[in-house]
Amino acid sequence: MERPPIIPSQPHIPDYKKARVLVTGADGFIGSHLTERLVETGADVTALALYNSFDSVGWLDHLPADVVTRLRIVRGDVRDAAFVRRLLAEQEVVFNLAALISIPHSYSAAQSYVETNVLGLINILEAAREHRVRRVVQTSTSEVYGTAITVPIGESHPLQGQSPYSASKIGADMMAEAYARSFDMPVAILRPFNTFGPRQSERAVIPTVLRQILDPDAATVRVGDTSTSRDFTYVEDTVAAFLAIGCAPDIEFGRPYNAGSGKGIAIGELVDLLMALTDRQKPVEQDTNRLRPANSEVRVLLADSTRFMKATGWRPKVELREGLVRTIAFWRERFARNAVRRDRSHVT
Repeated sequence: MERPPIIPSQPHIPDYKKARVLVTGADGFIGSHLTERLVETGADVTALALYNSFDSVGWLDHLPADVVTRLRIVRGDVRDAAFVRRLLAEQEVVFNLAALISIPHSYSAAQSYVETNVLGLINILEAAREHRVRRVVQTSTSEVYGTAITVPIGESHPLQGQSPYSASKIGADMMAEAYARSFDMPVAILRPFNTFGPRQSERAVIPTVLRQILDPDAATVRVGDTSTSRDFTYVEDTVAAFLAIGCAPDIEFGRPYNAGSGKGIAIGELVDLLMALTDRQKPVEQDTNRLRPANSEVRVLLADSTRFMKATGWRPKVELREGLVRTIAFWRERFARNAVRRDRSHVT
């Protein structure tokens, strides 16, 4: 039975110009791109970076100077409820991208994933409820679907916790839904499929393959399971999806929206394409360190984003090949500046 739509207590913002916007996880891959784009739209942006003793704010350190001077960078941790309560005061829109995301690490540190991905979100939702934030956008992941039972994958597909990481994100999504339904909160859930592009962690498949292809000291390209298939979306399009869900008037709160290209590619084919685009050929080896446990591997991810497209008008614009060309240029520039770790042992 269809449940009635949730009507927010605060009206949505028509656009981001002069809007007070908080981005958590702003120091990361997608978060830094979203922060940069929000500043360009004229938003009053607060960017939360995870505190560390190295005085680094991640990829925010690499944003253009004219962008950095127009945003407020705060160091902290979403696990600290009192800090989050202060942080959300006077914010209108909150994009929550703060999360632990490494799937391999989740096998050995499951509790930390719950603390950040679930309890951290609860802190944000409680603070947003107190301060009457106009909209919270929770970042989900296509990993919550596990291995596809039917393709393409719509939002009604069963959720399967095939890793501690995906289980923590399922818990977070359910909590976002619970707050929307229990307290009539304007909580939107965006479920991006595999985003790629400049600034992505070297642990992700496209960066790790590219780094090995371009590294003159790497005789081979070591990868995990090349028979799996993924739906890749260029980061510029994923950011556009965040912007769309953050201000669209007809969003169903508490219900997730898929955002993907709707086109799949096997990892083996992807490796071949990257070698063709870089004009380099190297032997490919399977690295057992990059293999998931058999019952944990997700075989196929392919998005059905029809609901999101209808609700917002969003469409991915950057084709896979063009996005890869841009990403290759980014990695060539990093090699030219000697900004790449040559030791591959950290990539798991």
